[in-house]
Amino acid sequence: MRILIKGLSDERFHRPLVNIANLFEEDSEVMFEPSELDDGLIMEFSWKEENGMVEASGHIDGSDITSRFSRDVPESLNDKERWKQIKNTVLSVYLHLLQEHTGMTQKWGILTGIRPTKLLHKMLREGMSKEDAHAALKRDYLIHDEKINLMQEIVDRQLKAIPDLYDLQQEVSIYIGIPFCPTKCAYCTFPAYAIKGQAGRVGTFLFGLHYEMQKMGAWLKEHGIKVTTVYFGGGTPTSITAEEMDLLYEEMYRSFPDVKHIREVTVEAGRPDTISPDKLEVLNRYNIDRISINPQSYENETLKAIGRHHSVEETIEKYHLSRQYGMNNINMDLIIGLPGEGLKEFQHSLQQTKELKPESLTVHTLSFKRASEMTRNKEKYQVADREEITRMMDEAVSWTKAHQYHPYYLYRQKNILGNLENVGYSLDGQESLYNIIIMEEVQTIIGIGCGAASKFIDPRSGKITQYANPKDPKSYNDRYEQYTEEKIQFLESLFISHV
Repeated sequence: MRILIKGLSDERFHRPLVNIANLFEEDSEVMFEPSELDDGLIMEFSWKEENGMVEASGHIDGSDITSRFSRDVPESLNDKERWKQIKNTVLSVYLHLLQEHTGMTQKWGILTGIRPTKLLHKMLREGMSKEDAHAALKRDYLIHDEKINLMQEIVDRQLKAIPDLYDLQQEVSIYIGIPFCPTKCAYCTFPAYAIKGQAGRVGTFLFGLHYEMQKMGAWLKEHGIKVTTVYFGGGTPTSITAEEMDLLYEEMYRSFPDVKHIREVTVEAGRPDTISPDKLEVLNRYNIDRISINPQSYENETLKAIGRHHSVEETIEKYHLSRQYGMNNINMDLIIGLPGEGLKEFQHSLQQTKELKPESLTVHTLSFKRASEMTRNKEKYQVADREEITRMMDEAVSWTKAHQYHPYYLYRQKNILGNLENVGYSLDGQESLYNIIIMEEVQTIIGIGCGAASKFIDPRSGKITQYANPKDPKSYNDRYEQYTEEKIQFLESLFISHV
């Protein structure tokens, strides 16, 4: 879809206009300079602010499609809040024009951020009632009731799982990135390198990782800062050997403060082909019983097509093996919209999930991430259309409700099929605390290891500073001491004067 925008010269409009266009058609082309447009839409806009109100209007040239919105702009608003009201009013006009033109309805309205529930949390923390917050979401962002109700259900579930969610600023969580997998999946953009042939690099990487854990743990102990959760991700952390895992968890207990009272430790064992009795014995030794085993699909042809070198049968076998070894909190992931799959295949995956009954289930909607193999070769990977993707998501919502799974976190991504969302569901009391904390950005998360991203959150202002370790093992190995020191400096600036 090609769109020429007239009347909105302020560059602050440009990025959100592009983002909203992409909700309707991926990789839309939005132009702002005068141009001869042979095929496409020409949209003309105007807006004015007066008497404490902003009013915006727009139309599509050559059609009878028009739109007009207005909002209050109280004098008490600061410049940033005032501009937000102006921008949202114009974007509301724009969204309405595109909906009328395409016949598509965007239930998330003009909201393109990845963390919708964070917005609702903020409103409630500031003292708004649920009714007023819901009205504001509907008025300011044009979000439909269905999505607002989902947001509220998730917020309620999060506060039940972590009653002190709003008071975790003086603690931290830790993410530990292991950048190796058996193979690279076609849809993946995470730091993940096929472990075969990487033996020398793995050992060097783990040396640097142990160094980071020691230094970071020593700093946390020195300053009396508690750790709320620890999450071993990647890659696939269970790609390394049982001996290497043993040394890694031993380091965690030795280096991190008061590990026995950390609320949750999770290890991604997402690839079933990495799970073995000796590795499960190591997890037992360190009292780790929350893992992820991610089938993604229960269709062998799909698994082969996306580069996952395990079978459906192996997923089921390793799930039962994990149960035998005391894994009492297992998460499983499914992806809606994988190549060649429709509603029938997804229903089959849900039926298999019913037979296994994991404690939590994360339902992802396929996203064409820019750097993935799937995005680079789209013609090779045929996916379902928007209508069928929506039916699959509706099926997930109905199925989880019928089987006592409750939504407890969600996030959205660019280029996600059907402009839908990724939702984590769990049985009552089995929510992943780390997933809640990272999605709602309520505390600092220290990223350790390859490709690990840190989020430093100022306990007073809530300002977020991001810091990422390099994604490839060689770059990480060359400078891990520097990355560790720089992260400690961030922590010094945030916590020393507040502890």
